[in-house]
Amino acid sequence: MTEAHARRRLYNGLGALVCAGLMAFALYAQYGLGLAPCPLCVFQRVAVIALGAIFLVAALHAPGRGGAALYGGLMIVVAAVGMAVAGRQVWLQQLPPDEVPACGPGLDYMLDVFPFTEALAMVFQGSGECAEVEWSLLGISMAGWVFVMLAALAAFAAWTNFRRVRRGGSRAGPATDPGGAPPG
Repeated sequence: MTEAHARRRLYNGLGALVCAGLMAFALYAQYGLGLAPCPLCVFQRVAVIALGAIFLVAALHAPGRGGAALYGGLMIVVAAVGMAVAGRQVWLQQLPPDEVPACGPGLDYMLDVFPFTEALAMVFQGSGECAEVEWSLLGISMAGWVFVMLAALAAFAAWTNFRRVRRGGSRAGPATDPGGAPPG
């Protein structure tokens, strides 16, 4: 395995660990702080888990350039879907109280009673529970932080899996002295 493969493997593993950390915090918020996830939160969790799984598979596989680009593309798509869901929730949270949709049935009920596509459409319409901000840090809601983290992870996935690393691991050209002459 080349140094570039080893580095890509390490970085993809770090991406998987960040996703695991995000899920650990989500579970702490749910079970430790008593913050029940709304339907949009559940879909954000699915995106984080899927993104973490792709990072993990990429780390275990340690693909060449073409495979890394495929994994990187999948990571960016999954992160973008998660960002769309988180962005929708942030938008709902910014609505004036009189414009917030009424609370609807829970996700489990919707998936049991309605066809999947209809249940999905209902989730993305949002409900009153999705517009509530029960936790924030630095004035940013949990959905806002999920959006930020997914954007950062998408950028990290692109940097990790799309950049071209020269043999020997250096991205820089040959060293030169201040006068521009090669070392010699």
